[in-house]
This record gives sequence, C-alpha cells and structure tokens, in this order.
Amino acid sequence: MVMRYFGSKAELFTAAATADLEIPDLRAVPPDRRGELLVSIFVGRWEDTARDDELILLIRTAVNDEAVARRVQSVLGELITTPIAALGDPDAAERASLIGAQLLGLALCRYILRLEPLASLPVSEVVDAVAPSVQRYLTRGLDHHRT
Repeated sequence: MVMRYFGSKAELFTAAATADLEIPDLRAVPPDRRGELLVSIFVGRWEDTARDDELILLIRTAVNDEAVARRVQSVLGELITTPIAALGDPDAAERASLIGAQLLGLALCRYILRLEPLASLPVSEVVDAVAPSVQRYLTRGLDHHRT
C-alpha cells in the first residue's frame, strides 16, 4: 500500500511530516471549550475523506511498520503538544499523549475498523461523547503520580 499511494517509505514520511490538524491558538479559546474544539477539529479532519486518505493509510501502515509508527507518533505528538505547550502548561507532553491516545483510538475504531455503532453515529454525538474526556486530559492535575 505504501508503494501504491506514496511511491516509497520516504515519501510516506514526507506526507506524515506535512500533516496539519489546523489547531488554532488555544489561548484564544475559552478554557472550558478546548476539549470540544480539539475533538471537533480531529473528527472534522477525518470526516473529510478526500483529504484524509493519506491519514488513513498512515495509521494503517503505522500499525504494521515500526518505523512508520515512530514517525506518526512524532508528528502527531508535535501537532497536539505544540498548541498545549503554548498555554504554558509544563505537562503539555503528557497531556498531549493522553489526548493523542484518545483521538487515535477513536480514529482507528470509527474510520479504519468501522466498529458499529460508533462508525454510524452522527459527528455531533461523537464529539459530545469524547470531548469531556479530552477536556479532562487538558485540565486535570497530573502531579498525582510524581514523587
């Protein structure tokens, strides 16, 4: 699949590096709406299948190829960490990791595995269901596990 869509693994990496979730400056978003915004952006990006064919292929390939997985982790981690770090949060990387796990799990189940009834739920219901978890990742204390 990599060769068919990208020509080579290097070109796949280039596609991963240029992925953009178009997350706005979160400082301009009311703090209690940031989780909803992130989920809306992510789900909206995946709903646009014409644009997302490369993202679907990247995730599918990452599941089976460790080098692609590391690259996708790096790129998606940065895309999510950067806007959170801009808030001045010292736990931005940890928060982004939790959010990334939530959103990638959602993408895998809804758009790649097409698990029902999740795959058929209206976008608004998906956002309403997932946003509180992402909001919690953005706002909850993380110092409970540190010594």
